[in-house]
Amino acid sequence: MHINDIDTPAVLIDLDRVEANLKRAQDYADAHDLSLRPHVKTHKLPEMAQKQVALGAIGITCQKIGEAAAMADGGLTDIFLPYNILGTSKLDRLVDLHTRVTLSVTADSAHTIAGYAARFSAADPLNVLVECDTGAGRCGVQTLEETVALARQIRDAPGLTFGGLMTYPPKGNIDKADAWLHKAKAALESAGFPPKVISSGGTPDMYRAGEGTATTEYRPGTYIYSDRMQVAFGVGTLDDCALTVKATVVSRPKVDRAVIDSGSKALAADAVPAPYKGHGHLVEYPDAVITSLSEEHAVVDLSACMDKPLIGDTVRVIPNHACVVTNLFDTVYLVRGDTVEREVEITSRGHLQ
Repeated sequence: MHINDIDTPAVLIDLDRVEANLKRAQDYADAHDLSLRPHVKTHKLPEMAQKQVALGAIGITCQKIGEAAAMADGGLTDIFLPYNILGTSKLDRLVDLHTRVTLSVTADSAHTIAGYAARFSAADPLNVLVECDTGAGRCGVQTLEETVALARQIRDAPGLTFGGLMTYPPKGNIDKADAWLHKAKAALESAGFPPKVISSGGTPDMYRAGEGTATTEYRPGTYIYSDRMQVAFGVGTLDDCALTVKATVVSRPKVDRAVIDSGSKALAADAVPAPYKGHGHLVEYPDAVITSLSEEHAVVDLSACMDKPLIGDTVRVIPNHACVVTNLFDTVYLVRGDTVEREVEITSRGHLQ
């Protein structure tokens, strides 16, 4: 099957670029003595996770139980859920997942830890890491005292094991986050329970991760596909972007305006940092700008283009944010060059619980 035979809108994954991106990251992690635990939110495909593990990743990261269960169904056996799991239903599902895979979770409150402790036993304890806020302003303990107190609560619960620390620092904040983590590590060592793992993450700082000397494990996600946002952050170039959305020009109402059949339900609406503009990069028309998205349409400004597409022409769009696009489609096409190897189901698409 040729890519020209694929109807639009559709997601195409360039396997040559995927494999190059995976190798680059694993080589970096190996060179800096970091365990790689990729986040599967970007691809949501067990076979991609298996590629990551085959190259040397120690396991995977999932954000939700449903996503993790789909990965377990796909043969993944070591899963980290860096999320506060709350409520009877979710804890029931967590217990079930724990019987199937090697599982770790996080907590940033006594309430969350108490919920875990009530459901797990010393015969098969749950590994729990304390989440630390190192500047992102999202979840995470705020002080060293809280860190030690929660670690102690985990250690003292018969059904739990204290696994270490986890953080998701903001982009460009490695030095500050590393200083915080070193202090937390020292505080825990003084209290008598040193962290076995200190886990950090984020593709934007993937190739600076070795500067974080407290970190033992790194959790990049977007690196497998890359996208326009990562290019804007300086993580590679557009030639590294493996995911594109194939779209068709459905209207040319003015000489300098085109409309394609991939709107907000096919392309991420995320903004991208300057100097980039618009809602994606048209590979065939690099000077075009996607100026707006409605649900089923994207409006493209062609005024800077010498050559312009005609109605019925197809284009490939590198989205601003690949992870969101993955969750908008049921399937993707795996391609090498212009040849389609196969269409695969995105098994954990929509698993938000």
